[in-house]
Amino acid sequence: MELFSFLLLLPILLVLLKIWKWVNDKRDQECYILDYQCYKPADDRMVGTEFCGEVIKRNKNLGLNEYKFLLKAIVSSGIGEKTYAPRIMFSGREETPTLADGILEMEEFFQDSIGKLLSRAGVSPHEIDLLVVNVSMITAPPCLSSRIINHYKMRQDIKCFNLTGMGCSASLISLDIVRNVFKSYKNKYALLVTSESLSPNWYAGNDRSMILANCLFRSGGCAILLTNNKSLKHRAMFKLKCLVRTHHGARDESYNCCIQREDEIGRVGFYLGKNLPKAATRSFVDNLRVITPKILPVTELVRFMVVSLVKKWNRCGSTKGTATQGPIKAGVNFKSGVDHFCIHTGGKAVIDGIGFSLDLTEYDLEPARMTLHRFGNTSASSLWYVLAYMEAKKRLKKGDKMLMISFGAGFKCNSCLWEIVRDLEDGNVWKDEIQNYPPKTLANPYMEKYGWIQDEDPSTFKIPED
Repeated sequence: MELFSFLLLLPILLVLLKIWKWVNDKRDQECYILDYQCYKPADDRMVGTEFCGEVIKRNKNLGLNEYKFLLKAIVSSGIGEKTYAPRIMFSGREETPTLADGILEMEEFFQDSIGKLLSRAGVSPHEIDLLVVNVSMITAPPCLSSRIINHYKMRQDIKCFNLTGMGCSASLISLDIVRNVFKSYKNKYALLVTSESLSPNWYAGNDRSMILANCLFRSGGCAILLTNNKSLKHRAMFKLKCLVRTHHGARDESYNCCIQREDEIGRVGFYLGKNLPKAATRSFVDNLRVITPKILPVTELVRFMVVSLVKKWNRCGSTKGTATQGPIKAGVNFKSGVDHFCIHTGGKAVIDGIGFSLDLTEYDLEPARMTLHRFGNTSASSLWYVLAYMEAKKRLKKGDKMLMISFGAGFKCNSCLWEIVRDLEDGNVWKDEIQNYPPKTLANPYMEKYGWIQDEDPSTFKIPED
């Protein structure tokens, strides 16, 4: 009888064991951020109005029409006077960069941010199991990840990935690599390093669609320490809930709207097409279709479906001549499942567009606007400056959910949802100046300084000496 009972219980025990193993393995696949460190270059690399004017005047290929275009672009960009440029700009050699300039720019960032991050977290470089580096605009063997491994003398069995050409959305692509590696290996540390090398990529021509990049991009970077060790959960800052990547590279219009290329006389630059907003919107919509059901409560999804059906029914009724009660907004309330929005600082238009699409308030958009104003568009690392602003403002509380949204060449839109594991209030790069933000006005002084250009006559215009 006992043997019979045991045989009956055995399948149940096996099922329970499998369930326990599945749950335990699932816990080991979680992705936590232990800490992160944004890069704040030295003050001698700060870009003010006067210096911008000097750099523009050094380009002898520009005429009055290009000056007017650049003035309009920088005035409406949302970028302030405290952003940073690579050192090559201050030595006047932006048109004749060397490989060493690009490497030096990256090493200056690596040695500052990675060193600070590992020291603060109490983690030795020898403990890092996975290294993922994304810098789009420079490739030089040995790769940048190898240079980091050499500098910090990391282990010989470290798994490393070096991503290039991924554009401003590369941070979340790197994060996706970390997440997938964590699914196969337990109790690991990962170091994610994201930045952009501007030194070798200054455009010295006069093609408007290519000189625009000179106005928008600034120096920056971030190092992020991650783990899937559940015993370190109490030390974690964020827990990854889901991540969605959308790639429209198969669409020629999207593929060609944001691309590095040569102009008519062979000068290399980064082309930003007029159809870029359209491509961004299309990829954003497709990305939202996938991530929305993953991050919003069922009640909000049901409400959205009902409102959409009512709106469709009213439209059908109006075509038949029946009266309607006016347009019905069928937008999803993202705030029902998201507390904070971490938006890529691609420009004022990008921030405004996402704010309109998601029906966000100025409070929601403030971190992105302030980051754009203070640090500019730092490419793939910009998301982490926005995150640091939220933390410095003590907005991030335990249990809150935060949505990250980024765009990049390809054309790509990537997004992910984080859960805040504990109350956060460290200022990171904003620590010493967060009390000054938001300022009374975001207007920059370029129009006041250079507005006279608007009244100049092309036939008599001459570049002033000072």
